[in-house]
Amino acid sequence: MTEKPTFYITTPIYYPSDKLHIGHAYTTVAADAMTRYKRQRGFDAYFLTGTDEHGLKIQQRAAEAGQEPLAFVDGIVDGIQKLWQLLDIDYSDFIRTTEKRHEQVVQRLFKQIYDQGDIYKSEYSGWYCTPCETFFTEHQLAEGHVCPDCGRPVQMAQEESYFFKMSKYADRWLEFIEANPDFIQPESRRNEMINFVKQGLEDLCVSRTTFDWGIKVPFDEKHVVYVWFDALVNYISALGVGSEDESKYQKYWPADVHLMAKDIIRFHAIIWPIILMAAGLPLPKKVVAHGWLLMQDGKMSKSKGNVVDPVVLAEKYGVDAIRFFLLREMAYGMDANYSEEALVNCINIDLANDYGNLLSRTTAMIEKFLGGVVAPGSEGTDFDAELLELAAQTPEAMAKYMDKVDVANAIGEVWKLVAKANKYIDDTAPWTLNKNGEVEKLKTVMYNLAEVLRQVTILISPVMPNVAAKVWQQLGLSAEAAGQDWTALGWGGFPAGTKICRGEALFPRIDWEAAQAAAAAENETTEPEAETAEALVEPVKPEISIEDFERIDLRVCQVIACEKVKKADKLLQLTVKVGAEERTVVSGIAKFYQPDELVGKQLVLVANLKPAKLRGIESRGMILAAGDGENLRVLQVPAEIGPGNVVR
Repeated sequence: MTEKPTFYITTPIYYPSDKLHIGHAYTTVAADAMTRYKRQRGFDAYFLTGTDEHGLKIQQRAAEAGQEPLAFVDGIVDGIQKLWQLLDIDYSDFIRTTEKRHEQVVQRLFKQIYDQGDIYKSEYSGWYCTPCETFFTEHQLAEGHVCPDCGRPVQMAQEESYFFKMSKYADRWLEFIEANPDFIQPESRRNEMINFVKQGLEDLCVSRTTFDWGIKVPFDEKHVVYVWFDALVNYISALGVGSEDESKYQKYWPADVHLMAKDIIRFHAIIWPIILMAAGLPLPKKVVAHGWLLMQDGKMSKSKGNVVDPVVLAEKYGVDAIRFFLLREMAYGMDANYSEEALVNCINIDLANDYGNLLSRTTAMIEKFLGGVVAPGSEGTDFDAELLELAAQTPEAMAKYMDKVDVANAIGEVWKLVAKANKYIDDTAPWTLNKNGEVEKLKTVMYNLAEVLRQVTILISPVMPNVAAKVWQQLGLSAEAAGQDWTALGWGGFPAGTKICRGEALFPRIDWEAAQAAAAAENETTEPEAETAEALVEPVKPEISIEDFERIDLRVCQVIACEKVKKADKLLQLTVKVGAEERTVVSGIAKFYQPDELVGKQLVLVANLKPAKLRGIESRGMILAAGDGENLRVLQVPAEIGPGNVVR
C-alpha cells in the first residue's frame, strides 16, 4: 500500500488567559479546517496546538490569586480545551510547555547551542513588556515609550542573562528567504521581516533571573529560559525530537504551515528559523500570518475590554455558523471587521438565503413534482452544460486557495457554485417544466441540483463539520453513499432512485431588528401600557368595494438585479421579472435590506401603478412590504409560484 503524503500544521500555543476571545478562535478554526481539508485529499494530516504556560506574567497572576503557577494554569487550560471541543477543533496533539517531554527538548537544545558557542553570558539592560513577554531596544518602542505591539507601558530590566547570537545568522537568514520566497506569507509580511533584519539583527536575550517560573537553564539553574525560546520549541518537542521514539518527528517535520496572527510573526519568521539553523535542524516550509479581527474601536483585546466570547456566540447562533463567518470574512493577510450584525448578515445571506435556500427549494420541488425521488432524466436543458462545467472546475479552484491557506477565497469559489445552482433553478423554471409535462427535463434538473448540493456539502464540510449529516438526512443519503472525501467529487455520484426526506431549514433566517428589539425589551425596567402599543398601529382605512380592489393588479415578481440608488440612503433600484417582461422598480427599503439579499427572491408587485420618476429613475410598480415604522419586511412568495402569476 502506498504511504499517504503528510501534512503538519501548527497554531501558536496560547497564553492561558481566563477567556480566549473570538479573535483567538480564528487561528485554531482555520488550522482545523485546513487539517480536515487535507484529510479529505488523502493526506495524513497532523494538527498541533497547546498552551504556553511559563513567564513572569503567569507567575505574577498566580501570586495575586494566592496559588502556585502550575495549579493556577491547570484550571484555565481545562477551559481552553473545552472551548476547542465546543468549536469542533479536532487537533492531533495538545502540548503544554509545563510537560516533561517539552522541558527536556528545550534544555537539550539550549545546551547544544551553548556548547557550540552560539549562546553566551552577559548583562542585559533594556526595555521589557511583561504582557507580551518581549524585549525591545530604545528605537523599537512606540511613541510615548510604550510597547509597539500592545501599547502598554514597558519596564527597564537589568539582570545577568544568556544571549543567543542571532546577529551571526542574519546573512544566512536573508539568503534563505531569497531562495524560498514563499516561506513567509503573505508577501507584505515577508517584506516587513526582510526590512526588520536588514536594519540590523541584535543578539537575543534568552534567559531571565528576576523570576523562576520557567524551564531551568540546564547548566545554570538560577536562570530560566526566556519564554519565547521555550515556547517556539513546542513544534518539535511535541513530535518527540531527540527522544527514544522520534517516529513522529521523522514523519511530520518540517512543518508544512505555522499559522498565526500578524503580531507574533517576527518570533516565528525570524527567531524560530534562526534557532533551527543554529541547531542544524530543518526549517518549516511556510509561515503564514493572518490579520486581526477588529472591532469599531480597533483590535480585539482583553486590555481594551472589547473581547467577544465565542462560547456565547456558539450557543446563540450555532458552531457551524460561527466557524463559517470567521473563515469567510477574514480575507487573506488582511484584517476583518467584526460586529454581531455582520455575523447575522453573513448567516442570513450566505447560509440561509444561498446554501440553505438551495437545499430547501430543491427538496421541496423534488417532493412536490417527483414524489420525492431523485433520478436523472433522459432529456436535458440548455442550461445544464454551464452548471456541470462549473461543478467540474470548483474543486480545483477551491484547492488552489486552500493550499495557500486562503480559506476565505476558497469558500468564495464554492459559493460561486451555490449561486450558479440557485440561478439554474430560475433559468430552468422546474415549476413550468412540471406544468408542461416535460418530466424527463424536470428529472434532469432536479438530479443536477441534488448532485450540486452533494458536491458543495463535501467541499464545505471542513469549514462546517456538522452540516453534512444534516444535508445527507434531507437528501436521503448515508455518509457512505454521499461520499466524504474528494474521490467522491466526480459528477453523477448521487445514487439514482434515492428518496429524499425534506426537513427543517438548514440555517433559519435571523431577524436582526427583532432580535435587537427583544434584547432592548429585556433591559427595559417597565412594560409599555397596552393602549400605548395599540395606538402605534395605523387605523384601518375606510371601506372599499370589491370592484375597487379588483382594479389593483398584484403580481409575483422575481428580483434579478438590485443596487442602491446613488445619493439616496433609503432607495434601492430593483430589476424585476414579471412573466416574460422585465421592469425597473424603485423602493424605499434600503434601510432594511442589502441589495444582495433580494436577488433571486420572489416578491409581490403592484403591477398597474402609474409610473413615477424617483431620483431620475422611472419606477414601474411598487413592492409590497409590512412595517411598523422601526421594522419592515417585504412580502415574499415561494419559488413554486413563478413570476407573473396573479396575487389574489
